[in-house]
Amino acid sequence: MYVSHLECPKCNTKFNHKELNQLCTSCQAPLLVRYDLKAVKENFKKESLSSRSFNLWRYKELLPIEDEKNIVSLGEVITPLIKLEKLEKKLGLKNLYLKDEGFNPGGSFKSRGAAVGISKAKELNVEAFAMPTNGNAGAAWSIYAARADIKAYIVMPEDAPTITRNECVVSGAELFLVDGLISDAGKIVAKAINKYKFMDASTLKEPYRIEGKKTLAFEIAEQFSWELPDVILYPTGGGVGLIGIYKALLELKEIGFIKGKLPRLVAVQASNCAPIVKAFEEKKSESKFWENANTIAFGITVPKAIGDFLVLEAIYETNGCAIAISDEDILKYQELIAKEEGLFICPEGAATLAATEELYKNGWIKKDEKVVLLNTGSGLKYPNTVKSNPIILKVDEEINLEKDL
Repeated sequence: MYVSHLECPKCNTKFNHKELNQLCTSCQAPLLVRYDLKAVKENFKKESLSSRSFNLWRYKELLPIEDEKNIVSLGEVITPLIKLEKLEKKLGLKNLYLKDEGFNPGGSFKSRGAAVGISKAKELNVEAFAMPTNGNAGAAWSIYAARADIKAYIVMPEDAPTITRNECVVSGAELFLVDGLISDAGKIVAKAINKYKFMDASTLKEPYRIEGKKTLAFEIAEQFSWELPDVILYPTGGGVGLIGIYKALLELKEIGFIKGKLPRLVAVQASNCAPIVKAFEEKKSESKFWENANTIAFGITVPKAIGDFLVLEAIYETNGCAIAISDEDILKYQELIAKEEGLFICPEGAATLAATEELYKNGWIKKDEKVVLLNTGSGLKYPNTVKSNPIILKVDEEINLEKDL
């Protein structure tokens, strides 16, 4: 294990990685895991990957688990990178890919952060944690916590997807619903943390969720034979995945696995909750709380992200951008990718396809550029986004194409 310390990206204060740490005690910023990258470079070679299991743990030198017996796994996989050949022709692009996270345990990319976060919690002898969530993160952390015998206390908005609520309950977590947004759930969790001294597993309030999420970039780089794409679009709520992708790319470059300029990173948000987009358009380094947030892409309904400054840094440093998509277009493109490519993706993922077409039309994305969309979860977890109108037949009726269709 090559972790050297934890570090605050704002004030550079260092913390002991062998102890449970949450936010920086000086400035309350999220902490980042730092590695001895010189030692990693000397001991970790691309060739060693050929003999390793096809899951996120294959990148163990750049993950924070000290003893492999503490790894908590539910069968994570290297998720597929699918070339969207029919949509390429329809949109006018030549190199369009979708990284489909719906294949992971729990059906979403949140399992990456949960796998590493829960494994490290186990290593640090954590017995219980609390977290606010819009759904998928709570579900993922609940199922991994059950595997690790760690008690989970989950608070989510009462209009969160029913499936994710059920995942928490069936895996033994204590679920609490609040008549409000994830920011309101966060206030309740903060009080519980203070009262009961649980570990705070809120987004970026522990350093290890981001380490799991960053494996997205490791996989993308390896799947492209270490030749990076030009653009990566990420549906952005709390933004942990985008921060993680940027962190991973910097680490890969430092150890010599990749060269050249980094992909332009794009934060995709919903028009009715777009604090990062607004901050980007105003060239700000932090965002402001978004009032009355409400979108069909429930997973990115985050009015104010604690790591917004890190999200914006990743965008600025890669010459990326931020773009907002309407709910109407999110649903339109969710249907489009299903009909054209047979992929039932989540509304958050569909937002990245809508953003791609808009950015291509305005010239920001070029025809020959290699573009990767991040689909963060299976559409099966969002049945309310699709309205079916089946033709009802009586038991003795036949299909009549002229009449029925």
